[in-house]
Amino acid sequence: MRFKALEIALSRQPIEASRKFDSIQDMYAINVFNDDAMQSHLDKDTYKSLKKSVHDGTKISRSAATQIATGMKSWAMAKGVTHYTHWFQPLTGTTAEKHDSFFEPQDGRAVDKFSGDSLVQQEPDASSLPSGGLRNTFEARGYTAWDPSSPAFIYENTSGKTLCIPTVFVSYTGEALDYKAPLLKSIALLDKAATDVCKYFYSDVTKVGASLGVEQEYFLVDKALYNQRPDLIMCGRTLFGYAAAKNQQMDDHYFGSIPDRVFNYMVDFENEALKLGIPVRTRHNEVAPGQYECAPQYEEINLAVDHNQLLMDLMDEVANHHGFKVLFHEKPFAGINGSGKHNNWSLLTNTGVNLLSPGNNPLSNLSFVTFFINTIKAFHDNADLLRASIASASNDHRLGANEAPPAIMSIFIGSTLTKMLEDIENNVKATKGSPEDKTISIAQIPEILLDNTDRNRTSPFAFTGNKFELRAVGSSKSCASPMMVLNASMSHQLIQFKKDVDQRIAGQKEKKNDAILAVLRQYLKDSKRVLFEGNGYGDEWVVEAKKRGLSNLRDTPAALDAFISDQTVSMMNGLGIFKPQELKARHHIELEDYMKKVQIEGRIIDEMTYTHILPAALQYQKMVADNVNSLKASGIGKKQVDASMSVLEEVSEHINALKTKVDRMVEERKKANKLDSIEQQAKAYSAKVNSEFDDIRYHADKLERLVDDSLWSIPKYRELLHIK
Repeated sequence: MRFKALEIALSRQPIEASRKFDSIQDMYAINVFNDDAMQSHLDKDTYKSLKKSVHDGTKISRSAATQIATGMKSWAMAKGVTHYTHWFQPLTGTTAEKHDSFFEPQDGRAVDKFSGDSLVQQEPDASSLPSGGLRNTFEARGYTAWDPSSPAFIYENTSGKTLCIPTVFVSYTGEALDYKAPLLKSIALLDKAATDVCKYFYSDVTKVGASLGVEQEYFLVDKALYNQRPDLIMCGRTLFGYAAAKNQQMDDHYFGSIPDRVFNYMVDFENEALKLGIPVRTRHNEVAPGQYECAPQYEEINLAVDHNQLLMDLMDEVANHHGFKVLFHEKPFAGINGSGKHNNWSLLTNTGVNLLSPGNNPLSNLSFVTFFINTIKAFHDNADLLRASIASASNDHRLGANEAPPAIMSIFIGSTLTKMLEDIENNVKATKGSPEDKTISIAQIPEILLDNTDRNRTSPFAFTGNKFELRAVGSSKSCASPMMVLNASMSHQLIQFKKDVDQRIAGQKEKKNDAILAVLRQYLKDSKRVLFEGNGYGDEWVVEAKKRGLSNLRDTPAALDAFISDQTVSMMNGLGIFKPQELKARHHIELEDYMKKVQIEGRIIDEMTYTHILPAALQYQKMVADNVNSLKASGIGKKQVDASMSVLEEVSEHINALKTKVDRMVEERKKANKLDSIEQQAKAYSAKVNSEFDDIRYHADKLERLVDDSLWSIPKYRELLHIK
């Protein structure tokens, strides 16, 4: 081992012992201003008013806000909280907060103060966070506004506790500057559109909500080793690194025994998550060495998104106490599996019906088929926009890399449902089966069983029995953007579906079920090209997808254009989620994010080449050259000289190629920086700069294999990946 064992040992500081609990029930949500806490600290009228506002989506009165603020402050201060913050999710993709004290000086004393106005609205500086040109630098005013549908919580640090109030973040002129505001709009729209369609089947349904379960994959590395890798520190991934002799080829890490240090880390962050009401249920080893996964129980989608963002912050903080660094980058190591964030999405009514779960009677089956086919149509019509919502510089390394869904957006539904849809499209009557089959009276709708098909891990959007799994979201990405797009697309589709059905009922005097099936049949014909049951990793799918006219947007700058397409602008503006200028701003922000990340990687490649790799390689080159001269002078045999010369020539070849290619990449980076628009810069960084990275890496990694291990100053894959 080339690195001091002491350095690693010192980094493994145990997390400070926390309060012990007798059971998970005692621990769960103790730091959340949830229903129990509200009932204990609010009067009955205020509590009922708050619950009604959340359920109905109506504004909370100022008087009620004052009462809620008083109760929330009382609850928080009783737990040792001294500060509060409006916790929001700006377009950086991370969380943000500005802390204010509960206490103000008055007559030489500290007086606690927290008003309804402080709860409802704050004014952080909006000029230094991404706005995509919506705000000038000198226009600093922005607002955070309380989201009462996501409960406040207390975040504990080693030195103190902070009351965090989930909020949206908007500009002075009202444009959304975060991910939460448009997500909330899409949730409200989906509720209305889905409830209206539900009335065809269930008269008692008054509300429909989207549920989400987020599977979070991540890597762990020793913090001491992480700190000696400039690429990991600055980019979140290794830009260089020769493959370890043993990586994932033995298939022994997946679901294997969890290393003791990792297990202790998992238990600690899970306990902290449980205290914050995050229902983490699953933990296991993933495919690659050093890779793991956790997953929570399904929740209402806004809360699930908040919890995932909070969980990532929590995991990062707890990792520090265990001498780890957690890596959320989609592809931190070349040659082994990267990480995703699988979003499991479904629709639930207030009466307890999962609208994407097959039922056991004709009515529920027709309801399922209706929402199922409308989901397919919504996905088909907005596939490019959904692809844009998951696009990032880091996710480009994962999509289509024979370990993750391809960049081609398609849906897997399984053979049973494929046969059912074919029968619906072709107007084939359901046939009478065995007594166990429960023959039904609605044509084309047989009984559909849960898990009646295998899963397809190569599909970006797969139906998995009672939900759709969007597998293409990157592990570092906020779920809010793709979920907003999915909700909005589904809302738009359901609104159109109801119009089409009602028109057939009124205009053609069709019976309701006949009208529904006729419309669904047409939707299937229009959108079935997006259905694919085969291997999404195969080259033949690329050819087939092209024949079908499906997009294959392999890089982020190309994918992001969907944000400003006429179709997207029309749909989002019509739904009231985004104004045209807001979409243009997000397009600009995402392009700039891509460009800057690739720019940083290019700079780190340049820096590491000249300060780490070339110095070690040149020193080794001199050692070999001295050895050749020594062998020649000693008169030793030609074979020994030739062997040393061969090594010297190979090292020299890679040194020369590495320097030449890095210098060329740097020149291309300088050219890209001089281009006029961010769109031109992003596309140049993709085509001219990013495209050089793999070739540069090839020569650097060859040098790592050749150079004396004692000279190599960068921790290697064999040291980073295998945690003991």
